[in-house]
Amino acid sequence: MWDPQQYLAFDDHRSRPFFDLLSRVTAAEPGVVVDLGCGPGHLTEVLARRWPGARVQALDSSPEMVAAARDRGLDATLGSVQDWRPSAQTDVVICNAVLHWVPEHADLLSRWMRQLRAGAFLALQVPGNFDAASHRAIRQVAARDEWRDSLARAGILEPRAVLDPAGYADLLAAAGGAVDAWETTYLHRLTGDDPVLEWVTGTALRPVRGALDDAQWREFTAQLAPLLRGAYPRRADGTTWLPFRRVFAVARKR
Repeated sequence: MWDPQQYLAFDDHRSRPFFDLLSRVTAAEPGVVVDLGCGPGHLTEVLARRWPGARVQALDSSPEMVAAARDRGLDATLGSVQDWRPSAQTDVVICNAVLHWVPEHADLLSRWMRQLRAGAFLALQVPGNFDAASHRAIRQVAARDEWRDSLARAGILEPRAVLDPAGYADLLAAAGGAVDAWETTYLHRLTGDDPVLEWVTGTALRPVRGALDDAQWREFTAQLAPLLRGAYPRRADGTTWLPFRRVFAVARKR
């Protein structure tokens, strides 16, 4: 279950890649703009402000996130990206930090690119940090005897099917797109006693939280916290540095 407040706890850090992605979408006056995986809708509002003449639509698979987006007055729908299809009027599609949850997303991107009309934009950003120390620590704890069976069923131990920039460029170009693809490693400054644990609680640990009861969750995070503190030590000034790689691609239909 997604917690909108937990997700927004690091809003400044999590939002920065969205703005870097959006800066490469040069649509002037789109008719329909779609935010796939809209979350609580705070960034969907940015799309509405950038293109005030557009019909901005939002989609998310989490009832909690859709409710939060609707509370902002957005046209938000509950649904999966796997079932979504672009309409004939769709001019901009934004997929910010959602497709890494979808193992078959390469096929979806290829299909969407082919279905979009000429001149439409498809923009995506995915985390590229699944080999980072934070994720290795999560998998290490999840593989322990007391967690292995329940968390393996939740998909915790499975690798994420994320491509590198060249992989997305090849895929989208083959489907008819003119592509701009790149990657960036951000260095986030975090503070607090267990800031990396707080960070992953809002994202990578979501399936863990959904698979465990409250007591199990407390025990799991108690085992994980010292591993994260060791991998990301706190400096004398209270700063913890978190490197975070992200992969971007923007394609315009030829």
